[in-house]
Amino acid sequence: MSRIAFIAAACALLHHQAWAGTPYKIVTADQRGTYFAIGNDLAKMVAPRADVELEVVATSGSAENVKLLRHEPGVKLAIVQADVYQAFVERGASRNPEAARIIRPLRVILPLYNTEIHYIVRADSELNYLHDIKDSKINGGLVGSGAAFITHTLYRMMFDGPMPEAAATYLPNDQALIKLITDKSVDVAVVAAGQPAPIIANMKPEAQKFIKLLKFDPSHPTSKQAMKIYSPATVHSGSYPNLIKEDFTTISVGAFLVTYDYTLQGTVEHLTKFARELCQQFPELQARGHPKWREVELSLPPLNDGWTYYGPTAKELRNCRPGQQKVVAKPARACSAEEKILGLCK
Repeated sequence: MSRIAFIAAACALLHHQAWAGTPYKIVTADQRGTYFAIGNDLAKMVAPRADVELEVVATSGSAENVKLLRHEPGVKLAIVQADVYQAFVERGASRNPEAARIIRPLRVILPLYNTEIHYIVRADSELNYLHDIKDSKINGGLVGSGAAFITHTLYRMMFDGPMPEAAATYLPNDQALIKLITDKSVDVAVVAAGQPAPIIANMKPEAQKFIKLLKFDPSHPTSKQAMKIYSPATVHSGSYPNLIKEDFTTISVGAFLVTYDYTLQGTVEHLTKFARELCQQFPELQARGHPKWREVELSLPPLNDGWTYYGPTAKELRNCRPGQQKVVAKPARACSAEEKILGLCK
């Protein structure tokens, strides 16, 4: 390589390094789910402006995300279901030292939206409501996923006892749906994803011949206990036009953007800038991002006992005025000869 070519290559490398953002990771859920889409939106529309190169990591879901945020190098952000977070808090408070150790230093950046829980059965199934699923063969998703946690927690609440082990499976969503309509070793497949959930929204109209979605009846006696943690939600026909013709009620759970209680100056600065850019890019997220962004509010409502906002980002978001970048005039000063030579001032 000639001297000139070497210098050019070195300059190109230095330029790339100068512009590359600090590498962070956000842990989400299944690659075809809403959490992953939300992470992608943050990586594309927010992170670059905060000088962060954000890698979106697919995981089994919320329970795994909590542990990855605590222990996996580079993971600075996670999307976590409210019931999973609350379960760690409650177990930590009831003298489970491992749960307390894991959850104590975690901090909330922002409440996001409610995640709809889709209960899918065969089209010819006699099941029509969630309160009909007792003793059915149910797939809640992978171990460590939010869907699996919801499936078992909700079952226990509705039917006053655990789901029989023989009736539970822990397959990925696509495999569960195949078994639902082929060998029928699964009666109910549970998909926890904000609507429109891609795995359902991408189904062809012919899918109506094979599957249907169960409804949730908030007034049914079995629903009373569940309503202490979960909330009714409307599934809109527009979310799944190939599958349903009218809106109906399902059950949902909140999703939160979570981080760690970082104190290292560089990390604090990057997360502060991330929150600032989240504020400024919020109109773009709502216009061009996943439809669930339209349900997000940049407000910080009171949290449950044992939950805490991350101070540096909370300060930014409480002062947020979306789309109105603050411009602070810097006082002029004379440049030294050395600074002029280095091109550091005009």
